[in-house]
Amino acid sequence: MNLSYGLSERAFVLAAGRGLRLRPLTEDRPKPLIPVAHRPLISYVFDRLVELGIQEFVVNTHHVPEAFQRVFPEAKYQGRPIHWEHEPLLLDTGGGIRNVSHWFGRKSFLISNGDIFTDLPIGLAVKRHLETDHLATLVLRSHGPALHVAFDPTTQTIVDIRHTLGRSGTKDFLYTGIAVISPEFVSWIPPKGPVSLVDVLLEVIRAGRPVGGIVLDQGVWFDLGTREAYLAVHRQLRNLPGWMGAVEPVHPTAHVHPSALILGDSFVGPGAKVGEGSVLIDSIIWEKGEVAPGSRLVHCIVRDGRLAKGELVNADV
Repeated sequence: MNLSYGLSERAFVLAAGRGLRLRPLTEDRPKPLIPVAHRPLISYVFDRLVELGIQEFVVNTHHVPEAFQRVFPEAKYQGRPIHWEHEPLLLDTGGGIRNVSHWFGRKSFLISNGDIFTDLPIGLAVKRHLETDHLATLVLRSHGPALHVAFDPTTQTIVDIRHTLGRSGTKDFLYTGIAVISPEFVSWIPPKGPVSLVDVLLEVIRAGRPVGGIVLDQGVWFDLGTREAYLAVHRQLRNLPGWMGAVEPVHPTAHVHPSALILGDSFVGPGAKVGEGSVLIDSIIWEKGEVAPGSRLVHCIVRDGRLAKGELVNADV
């Protein structure tokens, strides 16, 4: 897709959350870096943005920031620069946007959560935004776990969020964590401290300024906020055309004993070891994780460099 004059060739990927719901998986890795089919989750977000023509990424960090440097030592993805913006004090979504706004000048820019897995046609949102005077355009879905955004399809605008303004008569939708932001919107963000994007959006709506939305129910969208969602993505991968490609459930550098059984939607990561007589069922082994001989894992996740042994069910090692 060729970017229009009004859209920045840089995009903002939010990666500064603490991943509390996913603990202990996020103790040593920020949530955007947890592996999905042997790749860091955030790399799939980058892929969607590259498809749109984005040339540079701005990424905020907070929890375990050094992990990003380990995964992207050259601060590049597919030859495109990554600009890290560390937040010693977590600024929340609105504050994070304010903190990186200098990268985008007077152009509208894309933002995306770094912990989602999706193939949504984001280009439609860009087109819609650049055709309107909306201060922001949110990408929505009509189904999902958190239907908090009241959207008026007649005006194509957001009229309420979480029923805060008491405006009824519209259907509630899910916010996907993807939006297009106009430079004027940034001026509505308080100049200091943490602030939620939701609070800023509500202030804009109260003032009668337009906040747009677009409903994209095509494709898939996962928010990997829980271990259940994390395992569910791996269950879905085999049924998603184009996602798996040449990726094999067992990484080429993994060492799996010939007698071990890898069953269901299991994935064994780079340098991992699965011992003699072990059985994995719907379990994920991260980089250099190890499964002791004779072990049986069901719905388990073994983190980097850790050893799992014995009979384990629904365990995070």
